[in-house]
Amino acid sequence: MGIQGMELCAVAVVILLFIAVLKQFGILEPISAEDGGDAELELSAVRHQPEGLERLLARTRFTKKELQSLYRGFKSECPSGLVDEETFKLIYSQFFPQGDASTYAHFLFDAFDADRNGALCFQDFVIGLSILLRGTVHQKLKWAFNLYDINKDGYITKEEMLEIMKSIYDMMGRCIHPALRDSAPAEHVELFFQKMDRNGDGVVTFEEFLETCQKDEDIMSSMQIFENVI
Repeated sequence: MGIQGMELCAVAVVILLFIAVLKQFGILEPISAEDGGDAELELSAVRHQPEGLERLLARTRFTKKELQSLYRGFKSECPSGLVDEETFKLIYSQFFPQGDASTYAHFLFDAFDADRNGALCFQDFVIGLSILLRGTVHQKLKWAFNLYDINKDGYITKEEMLEIMKSIYDMMGRCIHPALRDSAPAEHVELFFQKMDRNGDGVVTFEEFLETCQKDEDIMSSMQIFENVI
């Protein structure tokens, strides 16, 4: 698989698996015609109360009915209003029984945990989902960059990208045929940096990442795939 394939894999895995997790939680339940247009988010049943409906309408690209439907699914599966990392990892492991998804799930959980409190709440889910499904290309690429930037210092290093690549291969496990060489993750990281590190300083900034991705037709096409999932 070439560098374009690995970039598309990394982005697609983020979106597809996040959607799979939400479906596992029952969060992407169909929107019913019975949803009242004037009803507000119900807050009394959960210990961790989400932001008000109007604030979430302003912060996401979902309609009132979509937010109400998403919230009902979340409340049903997560009565406490919070999802911890171990639960998140357990769900991912069900999708990749032949591999080890724990490290990749950790990175993904960390990307969604915007306030860094060790738990995902409804706001985290719905704001992340809005970006991945209905955000601008810039927003989606910024989110993906944040995933790769493990220590959140504004740069992607080779060490960080290697950890991400290894976690993807570990997650896929025996699903990859033919089996890849042990050196494959490092080789893909080198290709990634040859393409992304435009000034050759050994790190990739968001500006470099954005400029390179925007010039790649395959990556741009992949950004539009999931816009109509819900």
